[in-house]
Amino acid sequence: MVGITLSPEQIRSAPPEVRQWLEHEIARSLGLHPVSDTMAPDASHLVGCSPQEAMAVYDLVRGMLPVVNVFFELGREGAKITESGVQAFRLADMLRHTHLPDLERLVACLQVIDRAFQQIHNEDGAALFVLDPRGYCVVTVTTQQSVLAVWTQEIAAQQLLTEYPAADARVGAPPTPAMVPFSMTGTVPPSSINLGMPFSAPAASSKTARAKNPGR
Repeated sequence: MVGITLSPEQIRSAPPEVRQWLEHEIARSLGLHPVSDTMAPDASHLVGCSPQEAMAVYDLVRGMLPVVNVFFELGREGAKITESGVQAFRLADMLRHTHLPDLERLVACLQVIDRAFQQIHNEDGAALFVLDPRGYCVVTVTTQQSVLAVWTQEIAAQQLLTEYPAADARVGAPPTPAMVPFSMTGTVPPSSINLGMPFSAPAASSKTARAKNPGR
């Protein structure tokens, strides 16, 4: 087991969500009430993202490929902490999966996702994720399942477009008239064929043909 010692200066300079998590863990280890139970209403706190909110976040960031890759990392199966209802993802694994050059870029993408979520969730202090000082990104199980649902839906849509490439072009287009093999009006379609000759051919053509071959 590896232990990490943080100085008071490091704790004070840590992001609010990290300080909150540290305080919660210390209080729980001492058998005290978690600090989050009595924290101020405007303090930053980890909240769950619903499937509808996850889709809305995806719609906001879908034009930024690196951010999209990081977003779907939150839908992977992480280290589940059952008693807390959260999932923890190793930042090193996320960095490797997304092929980003460094941790700074990864955190920047996470911050873009978090800002998009805050814009949609409309709750002061709501945080989609918490960065653990041991190198983990922590989200709620609800968020993980919601992001996974968006990923599953997108994969299904991509497979549909691959199998039926014209399906996307037909969306919203007027229905194509049905091809009827017969007429109900008593008229003969110009494109119809009778013994190799179009019905639309002038009747004189057949008379001329009989005149040239009187024996027939």
